[in-house]
Amino acid sequence: MEFKYSKEPFDRISEEKKNRILHSAITEFADNGFDSANINKIAKKADVSVGSMYKYFTNKKDLYLTVVDFSVKKLRTVLNDIINSQDDFFSTIEKIIKAIQLYSRSDEALTKLYNEMTTENNYELVWKIASDMEGITANLYASIIKKAQNDGIVRKDIDSKYSAFFLDNLFVLLQFSYSCEYYKKRLKMFIDENVFDNDDLVAKELLKFIKGALC
Repeated sequence: MEFKYSKEPFDRISEEKKNRILHSAITEFADNGFDSANINKIAKKADVSVGSMYKYFTNKKDLYLTVVDFSVKKLRTVLNDIINSQDDFFSTIEKIIKAIQLYSRSDEALTKLYNEMTTENNYELVWKIASDMEGITANLYASIIKKAQNDGIVRKDIDSKYSAFFLDNLFVLLQFSYSCEYYKKRLKMFIDENVFDNDDLVAKELLKFIKGALC
């Protein structure tokens, strides 16, 4: 069952206005976290009235969850496009790595928001992320690993669910390494100052590491 957190008037506004509101909210929540984020600031950045914001959303929590839902659907679309290409297992993994590199840069605020959400004290909000966003990747990675085992590409003596968890951890950290200042500096410390100038090498080395673990 799909839940809806915005009110009906939000559906009637233009896509351009919706995107202004969503991207303003993403930036505010990413920079300040749920508790410190301010709807008045979001409204001002989006060039809409505060009164309109409350016509679109009952409260800050519903706005937050609308943003989460937006990001989940965006992730689902990207992953579905990759999976539907029906490449072999490691070509699929390589495409996921390169998609992470691309979208972590182009949608940096969304990735920063995800990082912020994982450190929130509000358990209900964190669980919303875990059950929706991470549920997509958990099932997807486990299923493609299982298929690769059946195809003789991946070792049969590993548990597909454990491997999916470890694989997702690598991907999440890669996302943060391209968008969050702490993790950017951490990646530079481990590799070198020019690491972000060579995405192909990062992808190649990560793919090599994953092959070593699964084959």
